[in-house]
Amino acid sequence: MVYLYNMVLVLQKEIREQLKDAMRAKDTTRVSVLRGLLAAFTNELVAQKRPPQEELTDEEALAVIKRQAKQRKDSMEQFEQGGRPELVRAEKDELAIINTFLPAQMPRKEIEKAARAKKTELGITDKANMGKIMASLMGELKGKADGTEVKAVVESLFDK
Repeated sequence: MVYLYNMVLVLQKEIREQLKDAMRAKDTTRVSVLRGLLAAFTNELVAQKRPPQEELTDEEALAVIKRQAKQRKDSMEQFEQGGRPELVRAEKDELAIINTFLPAQMPRKEIEKAARAKKTELGITDKANMGKIMASLMGELKGKADGTEVKAVVESLFDK
């Protein structure tokens, strides 16, 4: 599926359409996840003191979806530590559905290349100034790469 993220309000409509399809197909997991996303959108509107019947822009919706994906990843870690493989599987299934709405993430090799270039460009040689590289990189890679992945790559540059 290809989504046009620069257009306003496309994402929420797409989720509503997929919810209808999932309901017709009686796909309970998908229905649950999509309803959860729509509820998260409404919660975001209320948090912003906007009427709940309004719609988020695609940029705002993407931020909410990313938070939902992060919650699933955190839950998976907790369930793994707690020895609950069935719940890990359930969270993994939900995460797979959520990830269909997120743009493709940059591969680690490309992040490493960008981080090395930024380190050279800024002339930073010590770990104390790692934050400067992070700030600059995240400005460039926002939406293209996960922040935790970028942090791990930047830290690895100084561990060598």
